[in-house]
Amino acid sequence: MPAAVVCSHNEWDPLEEVVVGRVDGAMTSSWDVLDRVTVPAETWPSYGADERRGTPMPAEAVEKAQRALEEFLGILREARVTVRRPEPHDFARPFSSPAWSVGNGLSVADPRDSLLVIGDEIIEVPMADRNRYFEVWPYRPLLTEYFRAGARWTAAPKPRLVDAQYREGYELPPAGEEPPDGELAFITTELEPVFDAADVVRCGRDLFMERSHVTNALGLEWLRRHLGPGYRVHEVFSRCPRAMHIDTSLLPLAPGKVLVNPEFLDLDRLPEAFRSWDVLVPPEPVVTPVMGKSMISRWSSLNVLMLDPGHVVVERAQEPLVKAFEQWGFEPVPCSFEDYTVFGGSFHCATLDIRRAGTLESYF
Repeated sequence: MPAAVVCSHNEWDPLEEVVVGRVDGAMTSSWDVLDRVTVPAETWPSYGADERRGTPMPAEAVEKAQRALEEFLGILREARVTVRRPEPHDFARPFSSPAWSVGNGLSVADPRDSLLVIGDEIIEVPMADRNRYFEVWPYRPLLTEYFRAGARWTAAPKPRLVDAQYREGYELPPAGEEPPDGELAFITTELEPVFDAADVVRCGRDLFMERSHVTNALGLEWLRRHLGPGYRVHEVFSRCPRAMHIDTSLLPLAPGKVLVNPEFLDLDRLPEAFRSWDVLVPPEPVVTPVMGKSMISRWSSLNVLMLDPGHVVVERAQEPLVKAFEQWGFEPVPCSFEDYTVFGGSFHCATLDIRRAGTLESYF
């Protein structure tokens, strides 16, 4: 069998091949159980309006996101990164299980959410959102290609996503209120394992995984057992009431350097492994008008992509963060990408690094 064309161990090794999402055919969510607790409160009146639910994303938003995507693709190609794309897909079709039905899917704007690459293995993760149940389908031709070339292809147990997977009557805790036991309770229960791949970041033999509204303790334990003793899976405790995905909270940038969001994570409760690392605290995000239309928080500013240990793709509008990266010893590559965030993610979410040049090491 030929050598695997899939190999990615870290968030920072030189990027060689990447899957980049697409926004054509994108829909708004028709099932809002998770949206009501993860979408920022300031954007809910427009994003969650009943008349918009289950409808195509506005053509103007798609066109703007496409222009932003072209600039980003140009940067990747200039860096000589091989770019792959998922297949077009009709997300307007309804689908169902024996227990529930939804009016449509969403999009493939964010491949980082549904697929996790660890070494030469690609894992289809057990996502908690019913609208995203078949989101991996447009990637299947690519997955088959990688499998034929030698990659390992795994699918985590598909959750039923029955009503008992979600806490009935769940309410977000009041703003600023500390939970009585020091840990937030999220809407997903422990009925079956669920997690999004974007709740995981990788540092060689160590993975850091955030509990959130879409990732439960059973999901963390499934990944830990699946990977076995060759890897260590560390739990990261979020203090964000709307927690969903670690890559706006914590992102390893290079060996010994980790970017940490001080609003979402308690710096005194970081995993012990980072005690010897430089913890880089970013400046406050620049809040732009586009952010008011986004499904993700203002901290999408931190959703950066490392091209290699020295070069980082960062939103052009985030000038304080660009300057901070320069002061930290990195070379920022600015890109106007905020129109893409309306579809749920920035540079890190919009990409799935299939191949990076590094080797499997232990950094702790």
